[in-house]
This record gives sequence, structure tokens and C-alpha cells, in this order.
Amino acid sequence: MRKQLIQGLVLLVVLGTAITACFVEPNYSDTPEIRFLSVSKQTLEAGTGVGRPRRDSVIVTINFQDGTGDLGENTQDTARQRVVFGKETWGNYEIKTFQYTGPNKYEELPLAVLSKLYFPRLTREGQKGSIEGVLDFSQIFPYQRNFKMIPVKFQIRIRDRALHASNVIETDTLSVPVNGR
Repeated sequence: MRKQLIQGLVLLVVLGTAITACFVEPNYSDTPEIRFLSVSKQTLEAGTGVGRPRRDSVIVTINFQDGTGDLGENTQDTARQRVVFGKETWGNYEIKTFQYTGPNKYEELPLAVLSKLYFPRLTREGQKGSIEGVLDFSQIFPYQRNFKMIPVKFQIRIRDRALHASNVIETDTLSVPVNGR
């Protein structure tokens, strides 16, 4: 019985070593790269009480790769954000909204709620190396009194803590409620 236990442990160690020896860290660029995965919309019905109007929740999902793993900000470190991003027009996540205006034509629709966005750190302090994964961004579009359903698409880019900006991607078009002007 004891011999079988020892053989089992030796086999487990050998298999574990073989599996970890096969891992080769990906060689991604030091500049983040992103790829559009999906955009979805869900209508949330009005809740009870004040401030809970009917609204659309839009979720944009992107894939990212980064060779240094320095993506995301410590969202509690507002001093760093003021110093690093103070004169910048965007944080580490930029999403621009474009309104459909005619055949193959879009105009930027500036939305104050989408300025200076930050996503949290994706690695622990001091951790280095290539990372990849998925980021979801959620935005609420309330149905206000004079809303219009507007076809929009989003343009997205991210940047790392060294301020390397990624490529720009675009989402598919969908309609969201926007305050009628």
C-alpha cells in the first residue's frame, strides 16, 4: 500500500513538472492590443422609487493582450491619476460614441459620462509578464423624458501604466435612448 502511494506521488510530481515545463510565456507587444468581441444591450424596466427609470444597459466586451502586464490603475490612487492623467483627455479606457447620421456616416456624440474612465489593475503590484484576457465595460443609458432612440457605435482603446495606447477598435451599431435636444 505504501509503495503504491509513493509511486502515485512520484507520478504526480513527474506529470506536474512535465506540464509546467511545456508552458511558454506568450511574446506579446509592450503596447497593448485589443480586439472587439461583442456589444450587447439589455433593457432594464423602471424600478420603484425615485431615480430608477427604465434604462438600457450596454455591455462592450473586448479581448486584450499586453507584453508587460502593466494594464489597469489602482482606482483608489487618485493622486497618481491626477498627476499622470491630469492634462490628458482620457484615462486608461477611452470609449467614444458615434451617432449614425446617414449612409456610412457617423458623427461623434460627446457624452460627459464617458470621459476619464479607468479600469482596475489586472495584475498584482510588482508582477511582470505577458497577460491576456477579456474586459467588459458597462454603461447605462436612461430613458429620459424627451429621449430619442439613436443608432450608435463605439470606438475603444486602452492604455497601460507606461501610457502606451492600444489600437482603436469599433463595435457594431445598436440603438440607445439619448436625451432629445
